[in-house]
Amino acid sequence: MDMLSLAIGFAVGAVLFGLVCYFAGIAHRKKKAEGILGSAEEESKRILNDAMKAAEAKKKESLLEAKDEIHRLRTEAEKENRERRSEIQRQERRLQQKEESLDKKMDNMEVKEEKLQKREKEIEEKLAETEELKKRQFEMLERISGLTVEQAKEYLLSNLESQLDHEKAVKILDFEQRFKDEADEKAREMLSQCIQRCAADHSSEATVSVVPLPNDDMKGRIIGREGRNIRALEVATGVDLIIDDTPEAITLSCFEPVRREVARLTLEKLIADGRIHPARIEDMVEKARKEVEHKIKKEGERAVLDVGVHNVHPELVKLLGKLQFRTSYGQNVLNHSLEVSYLSGLLAAEMGEDVSLARRAGLLHDIGKALDHEMEGSHIQLGVEVAKKYRENDIVVHAIHAHHGDVEAKTVIACIVQAADAISAARPGARRENIESYIKRLEKLESIANEFNGVEQSFAIQAGREIRIMVKPEVISDDQMVITAHEIVQRIENELDYPGQVKVHVIRESRAIDYAK
Repeated sequence: MDMLSLAIGFAVGAVLFGLVCYFAGIAHRKKKAEGILGSAEEESKRILNDAMKAAEAKKKESLLEAKDEIHRLRTEAEKENRERRSEIQRQERRLQQKEESLDKKMDNMEVKEEKLQKREKEIEEKLAETEELKKRQFEMLERISGLTVEQAKEYLLSNLESQLDHEKAVKILDFEQRFKDEADEKAREMLSQCIQRCAADHSSEATVSVVPLPNDDMKGRIIGREGRNIRALEVATGVDLIIDDTPEAITLSCFEPVRREVARLTLEKLIADGRIHPARIEDMVEKARKEVEHKIKKEGERAVLDVGVHNVHPELVKLLGKLQFRTSYGQNVLNHSLEVSYLSGLLAAEMGEDVSLARRAGLLHDIGKALDHEMEGSHIQLGVEVAKKYRENDIVVHAIHAHHGDVEAKTVIACIVQAADAISAARPGARRENIESYIKRLEKLESIANEFNGVEQSFAIQAGREIRIMVKPEVISDDQMVITAHEIVQRIENELDYPGQVKVHVIRESRAIDYAK
C-alpha cells in the first residue's frame, strides 16, 4: 500500500508540476509578445515620423524646383516676346519703306499716264488727219479711174491671184522637173556603179544532167537483165534515165534538182564501183543522199561567209544551201540571192544605210523558195513565216514580204532589196523565158493598151520593157494623156507578171493638112 500511495502521489505531483510549468510558460510568452508588440508600434511610429519628415522635405524641394522652372520659363517667354516685338518693328519699318516707294512709283505712273494720254490724243488727231487725207485721195482716185474702191480692190485681187497661180504652177513644175531629173541622174549613177562593181557570171540551169560512161557496154550493165537495174534506179531516185544512141553518155531528166543530183552521184559511184544490182543501187542512193545533204549545208555556210552575214540560224543556213538546187526561169536561186545581197550592200553604202542589214535582207529575200515545193503557199509567205520563226530582224522580214510588191515597202532597206532583185533578174542572160510565154506577154501588153478608148495603135518594144501607144488627138486631149497612161500602168501592174519595169509611152500627134490649088 505504501508503494502504491507513493506512486500515486508522485504521479499527482508530476502532473501538478507540469501544469504549473505550462501556465508559467504561457505567461512568459504573453509577456514577451507584449514587449515585441510594443517595440513594433514604437518602430512604426518612428518610421511614420521619418516618412512624414522626408515627404515634407521632398515637397519643399519640389516647390523650389517648380519656382525655379517657372522663373526660367518666364524669363525665356519675356526674351521671346522681346525678340518678336523687335522683329515686328523691323517688319513694320520695311512695310513703311515699301509703302513709301510704292507711293513714289504711283506718282511716277500718274505722271507717265498723263504723258501717254497727251500722246494718244496727238496720235488720234494725226490719225484723223491721215484718214481724212486718205479719204480725199480715194475720192480723187475714184474720179480719175471711174472705179469705186470695191471694184478696184476686186480688180487688183483677181489680177494678183491669176499672176500668183501662174507663177506658182511654173515654180512647182520647175521644181518637180529639177527634182525628178536630179533623182533620176543620181539613181542611174548609183545603179550603174553598183552593177559595174558587182559583175556576176550567169549560166542558165537545165532540167537534165549528162553522166559520161567509160564505154557503151556500161549501158547494158546499167539497164540490167530485163531492165531491173534501171527500174530500181529510177524508183529509188525518182529520176528518168534516158539511154539513147548518144555514145558513152546517159541523160538524167528531172525537174527536181536535188533528186537529179542524187541520181547523178549514185550513177557515178555505181560506174566507178562496177557492181550494179538492185541492192547495191539502194546503198549507193543512200550514200549519195547523205553527200547531197552535206553539200547543202556547206553551200549555205559558204553563202553566209561570202556575204559577211553573221548569227544566222543553222536551219536558215540549211535552207540557203537548198537554194543551190533551186532555179527560177533557169537562174540559180542561190547565185541570185548572193547577187541581190551584194547589190543591196552596195546600194545601202551609197545611200548611207546599214550595209550589213541590207546584205542580210538581200540574202534571205528568196528563202521561201527552198520550201515552196514542200509546203503550200507562195515563196513570199513561206519566207516571212520561216524568218519570223527563227526570229530574224523585223526589217529583214518586211523586206522579204515587200520584195515583189505584195505589201507596200515602208523602209529604205525594203526598197533597196526590191531594186537589187529587179537588177539581178533583169540582167541580160540571167533568166531564160519560154518563147511562147514571152510572145503572150507582148501580145497582152498591146491588147491592154488597145482596150482603152481613143487608142489608135500600140507597139510593145524593147523586149516588152516599153510600150508605145498612139492615141487619137480628136478623142484624147493633152491633159487626158496623163490619166490614160496612169490607167494603163495600173492595168499592167494588176494583170501581168514581168521582171523589172515597163515604160508606158503615150504619143498624141495633131496634123494639119491643106492643099494649095
